[in-house]
This record gives sequence, C-alpha cells and structure tokens, in this order.
Amino acid sequence: MADAKKLTKSLKLFDVYAMATGAMFSSGLFLLPGIAAATTGSSVYLAYFAAGFLILPAMYCMAELSTAMPKSGGTYFFLDRAMGPLMGTIGGLGSWIAVVFKSAFALVGMGAYLGLYFDVPITLTAIVLTIGFGLINFFGAKETTMLQRILVTILVVILGMFVILGLADAGVDRIFAPEPSYGAFFNSGFVGFIATVGLVFVSYAGLTKVASVAEEVENPDRNIPLGMTLALLTATAIYTLGTFILVKLLTPDELFGSLTPMADGAAAIGSFLPSDILVFAIVVSAIAAFASTGNAGIMSASRYPFAMAKDKLMPAPLSRLSKFETPTFAILLTVAAMIFVLATLDVESVAKLASAFQLLLFGLVCLAVIVMRESKIPGYRPGFRTPLYPWVPLAGIFIALWLIFEMGLMAIGFTFLIAILSGLWYQHYAGDRVERRGAIYHVGEQMAKSRYDGIETELMGIVHDRTTEQNLAYEEVIAQSVMIDLKSGHYDFEILLERALAEGEARYGIDAEVLSGDMDRNPYERHRLHSRAMVLHRSVMKLASPALFVFRLCDDAQFSFGTEYDLHTVLILLVPEDPVGLDLRITGHLSEIMRAPGFEQRWLDASGEAELNALLVRDEHFLHGYVSEFPALAGQVGRRVGEIDLPGSALIVMIERGAQLVIAKPGIELRDGDRLSIIGDTEDIAALRRS
Repeated sequence: MADAKKLTKSLKLFDVYAMATGAMFSSGLFLLPGIAAATTGSSVYLAYFAAGFLILPAMYCMAELSTAMPKSGGTYFFLDRAMGPLMGTIGGLGSWIAVVFKSAFALVGMGAYLGLYFDVPITLTAIVLTIGFGLINFFGAKETTMLQRILVTILVVILGMFVILGLADAGVDRIFAPEPSYGAFFNSGFVGFIATVGLVFVSYAGLTKVASVAEEVENPDRNIPLGMTLALLTATAIYTLGTFILVKLLTPDELFGSLTPMADGAAAIGSFLPSDILVFAIVVSAIAAFASTGNAGIMSASRYPFAMAKDKLMPAPLSRLSKFETPTFAILLTVAAMIFVLATLDVESVAKLASAFQLLLFGLVCLAVIVMRESKIPGYRPGFRTPLYPWVPLAGIFIALWLIFEMGLMAIGFTFLIAILSGLWYQHYAGDRVERRGAIYHVGEQMAKSRYDGIETELMGIVHDRTTEQNLAYEEVIAQSVMIDLKSGHYDFEILLERALAEGEARYGIDAEVLSGDMDRNPYERHRLHSRAMVLHRSVMKLASPALFVFRLCDDAQFSFGTEYDLHTVLILLVPEDPVGLDLRITGHLSEIMRAPGFEQRWLDASGEAELNALLVRDEHFLHGYVSEFPALAGQVGRRVGEIDLPGSALIVMIERGAQLVIAKPGIELRDGDRLSIIGDTEDIAALRRS
C-alpha cells in the first residue's frame, strides 16, 4: 500500500458544485417543509430564503480559508492552523462525528423512500448502502465524483421540473394571491418565524463540505468559491420556490402533518402530467438526494481523520493512501462508524443534535478568518477574500451563536459533550506528539512571544502546492539567477538593491525604473530562509518574469542589516504580480533547500556561479554538465536551442560558455564545450540521465 501523503487534484468546477449541491438536499427538502410550515405558516418559503442568506458569511469565510489553505480536512485544518491543535482536534473530531451522523441519517431516508416501492428493511438497507458508497470512495475521487455528478444532475433536473410545473399549475392568480387558509403570513408571529429560520438553516450546512476535499480541487482559487456560490444559488432557488409551491397547492392539514411533502405536492400537480409519474420522479429525486448526501458525506468525513493523522493527532495508518490514491483506513473508519450509528442509535435524533455542533463550527471558521487576517503572516494569501471584512465574519459568529441558542439546551449540551470528548482525546493521545501552535500566537505583541514560526514555512509550502501548474518556475529562476560574492566591505540593503538593479539591467535587460518602481504599494517583505540566510521579496508591476539576485559574504565582507541579524547570504527576489503568491512559492522552495542537513557548509564551500546554482536547485528537476556528457545531445552541436529535441518537458535554460553565462534563448546556437543547466519534470530528467 502506498504511503504517499498527497491526494490527486482531480476535482473540477462541476465536481465542487455537485458535492456542495448534493450535500444540501436531503431531509431539508423532502421531510422538513411540513414541520417548518406548521411553525410559521405560509411564510415558510421566506424562512428558507432567509436561511440561504444567513449562510453567506460562513460560506465566504470557508471559501477564503479554502483558497488560502486548500488542504484535506477543511474545517479541522483551518481551526488547527488558526487557533492551535487543541481547537483543531475539537473541530476535526466534531466535524467527523457530525458528518457521520448526518450521512447515516440521509441513508436511512434513502432506505425509507426505497421502501415505498420495495419491501426492504430500512436499517439493513441503509447499512448495505453505506458499504456500497464506501467501496466507491475506496476506488478513487474520480469514481466518487462521477457518481455525484450523475445523482446531482438527476436531482436538479427533476426538482427544476417540479418547480416549473408547480408554478404553471398554480397559475398567475394563485401565485400572487395570499393563502387565507393559512391564517396570518407569520402564523406564530415574528418570533416563530425566526425559530423556523433556525430550524431550516441546517438544510444548507452541507454547502461547506467541499472544504474538506479542497486539496483535491483543481484551481481552488476559482473553483471553490464559484462552485459554492452556484450551489447556494441552486439550493436557495429550489428550496424557496419549492416550498412556495407547496403552500399554494396543499392545504394546511395536508402540509403540516406530512413527512413526504414533496411527494404530496407532486400528487397535487395534475394539469400537465399524470400525478403518479411526477410522484415517481420526486421519489427518484429524493433517493438521488439522500444518496448524494451519503456519498459526499463518506468522502468528506474520511478526510478529517486522514488530515489529522498526517498532523499526528490520530494514529498514523489513517494517513496512508491506497494505490487508488484514496485514504483507505480513514474511509474504513468512517464506514464502520456509520454502520455502528445505524445499528445502535436513534439516527434522526442524534443527527439533529449534531447540527448544533455544525453551527458552532461555522462560527469558529468565521473567527479563524479574523485570526488569520490579523496574524499578518506573509504566507496567508487567499485567492478569494471575504467581502466587507471584518463585518461579515463578525456577523457569521453572531448568527451561529444565535441559532445554537434557538436549538435549545439539549443541542447545546450535545455540542459541549463533543467538545469535551475531543479535548480529552487531544490531552491523552496527541498533546505530547505535536509542538505546533496556531496563527493566533502571531496576533498582538504579547502573544507573539510564544508564536510558532513553523506555520509561516507551512503556509509558503501551501502556496507552492496551489501553483503547481508553474512547477518548473523555481528551477528556471534559480538557473537564471545572479550570484554575487562580496569579498570585502560593509553592505546595507540600499547598496545591495543598487547592485541588483544594475545587474538586472545588464543580465535581464530590465529597466532599473521598473525594478525600483511601485515600492510604496508593494514594499519588500523579509523572510528568514535559514538561521543565517534571508530573502527580501516583493511583486513588481510590468515585470514579465521573476528575477533573483543572491549575495554571499566572502572573506572580510559584512552585512549591516541590524544587530539582530548574523547573515552570510541575502537574496533579493522580484516577481510579476501574476500569478499571486509566486514569490512565496519560490521562497518556500529556497527555505526547504537551505534547511537541509549539511547545506550551509556546502554553500559556503561552493566556488563559482554554476556550483551555487546547482546547490539551490532540487536534484530531481535539474541537470548540470557539458554537452558531451549527454548522449541525447550528440550530433546537435551547431543547432539552435529552440530546435533541440529533449525528453518531455526537459529544457535548456542556461549555458556556461567559458567565463560567460548566457540565457538559453531559442535562437542561441549550441557549441561544443558549452556547460548546460537543464530543468524538467522528474521523469524527463531521469530519462535524460539514462540516455
């Protein structure tokens, strides 16, 4: 079994949409409308609309954190990195428990709807379905999301048809006329309406499930916020219009006591299709809804123990991936837990109680955004930012606390129980295994004394993972960098910057005004790569490609950067404004390499620009040698670089020609005696070595 710890990025925009949409439709539409209408009357559809609006702060905050830290585990990872591993453990285990309960409840509902047409025991059917969806999840995210696409497509098409036919059957007169049989619009007053909003709010809770699989999403900066927004628009429209139609077509007696309100509403539509056909279609859509919730639930729930195991908060086997690149043991644990819940507990009651914990998580996620923003950590670079900060996150915290209060003492007690049990797990299992602290220790001068600098390096690594489509940019930057040895004298930042601007004009042909401009808007940020190495980096308008200048002390030279720094190397890195975070990705690479055992001595002993270059490039992506050392280049001397055929992505980026370093532009001719710097994907470099 593979031990690789990274999940494949295979989820596209429609997969994000399908997962978020499918997770929102189950009991909230096929069971809850009758109960909600009994509380507030004909204003029930307005309660669903208001709940969809109130989920916006949590959605925006979840989208921001997901694009800044698209890692498996979602809510767990965000709370852990923002507020520390204790809060992460509470969030992770609590999220896992809540999703397990809700997914089990969805499969009970699916079994009940299947029971309308087949004589099957509900609980046993739910257990068999759990095992089936678990097997699908085991074979890969693509297989899981393909099923999710099919289920959600069926669901949205049928529900869309229900809305269109329902509005047409009700007619213009009934649509715009009040329903006197329901009494006052707010049947139980405004207080009853607010209570109903809290009741139906949890129908939208599945919207944020996609955050737990953010590590597997392609282009998360675009696909996560856009997919969640489209899913919320779809759910809000169907919930609001669907319940509006139920009020128009059913009497209070028919709706208030119904546990199958959508099927009853379909039976009342008789003007266009035989009612039994539409009822059958609604039953199919209900089965698809419960199935999509159960399927997506297993997928998202399994990512919590997987992510926690990677962070040593749960046993290590849960972090292992199978040959299908899925977290096998985490999926098995999730399936086993769901089977236990189905076989031993009153699933409906426990699932409702777990909803209160989900609301608490929404509030904590909003708080995490405030913590991450105020920590001022350079590596926190979300691709999507919550609008109207800090008011939207603060509103999200208030909404979550208010709705938890509305759910009553039993739900509050269950929430505290989960938190206490999770805290005990951390205390007795994980407390001695981790030294990590959250970004909250970076907020404020007093707390900064205990801050954990490792989170800065980790966030830079995440920025690198987010921009994997530019994987070779780092090697190309290093291969074309300017390496300068300073023999004697005192050097401050202004002197180094002046030297870098001069070298930029000479080496890259970049106007010095371009490199030095816009410093007020984008000042230099400092980051320690190593105890005695520092990089100063910033983005520059109108810069076409990154430029790196490396200054190394030799002999009697000294840096005058202040008494707090004892440095032997200073790097100045300039990058274009797009893609966002490129400076941090390159800086993360540099930090990883410079912290390797034995690097410092090799760096100080290296002689010449080529040897320094070679030390800063990862071996698996880099080759350095004479033309004669590469059989693949035999007979190609005299050809232009752009005409030379190399394996796959392998690319000549630099030529050392005597005492001169030349950027390998396509029109440069290859000469015998040239020493080349070649970059490429791992497999292509290995093939070039073997050739």
